[in-house]
Amino acid sequence: MNQIFTPPAPAASLDIDVLRSVVEIAETGSMTVAAERVGRTPAALSMQLKKLEETLGRALFTRNRQGMSPTSEGHKLLVYARKMVDLNRAALDAFRGPALSGEITIGTTDDLGYQQLANVLAGFAQSHCGVTVNVVMGQSTALATSFDKGTLDMTLLSPGCAVGRRDSDITLHRETLVWMGAEGGCAKSRTPLPVAVANSGCAWRRQVIEALTRSGREYRVAYVSDFDAALQAAISADLAVAALPESRLGPGLVPLSGAAGLPDPGESEIVLRVGQNPSPAVMALSEHIAESYHRLR
Repeated sequence: MNQIFTPPAPAASLDIDVLRSVVEIAETGSMTVAAERVGRTPAALSMQLKKLEETLGRALFTRNRQGMSPTSEGHKLLVYARKMVDLNRAALDAFRGPALSGEITIGTTDDLGYQQLANVLAGFAQSHCGVTVNVVMGQSTALATSFDKGTLDMTLLSPGCAVGRRDSDITLHRETLVWMGAEGGCAKSRTPLPVAVANSGCAWRRQVIEALTRSGREYRVAYVSDFDAALQAAISADLAVAALPESRLGPGLVPLSGAAGLPDPGESEIVLRVGQNPSPAVMALSEHIAESYHRLR
């Protein structure tokens, strides 16, 4: 029997902690995982959600074997919930200790989702307007070298064969590398296999090449670029296949892993590397980045 809801009362209000829980449930698809993230029990989270649904007069989630998924009304609430949670965090940050100032230089690569980082930095700028953040783009190897020379305060990297991972690195994201080809294309069947890769400084290039070599698959490097858009264009044009993070699958591209006799290319990882004895501004930005990526997982 369907539950009957009534519209929210004129004096109704939304609790920011409950909205934070709603965001975590939506992002994880699990009441148990969401409860761990917000420091509550699943039972307490379930009660929060039930009361919120009663307040709004709408069902916000459906439950199935795959987990919990937002309803259309749940998606509507999430638009406001994310904004309110971010605004609440920014307001609190504005009153935490003395105002921060200074200049920070952070490195990143094109394949680490620059737009996503830009959104993260925009959130930091809202609550720390006295801090100037400069962004330098390059390959992981070049960024790691610049960091060690002291020209970068922090940098995002993709550890791999080309760049070693350090114990102090902060893991932000892990993702499976997937072989991709053009939809309906024949590059995957050519011999030698045409492969699109980044330049030699790319953290993934060497592990992909080594995987092909170990498997005995005959290949040739047919396309080289350090830019994701260029690699995806080469794949879409059926000039080559490539192993990229799964999230890069887009229109016109299809996964090839498990087919065409291609070896497992492994996984990609994004880490944040911060120098020793960071300034208060650098520490604040590193914490903001780590928290932001945690919420995006």
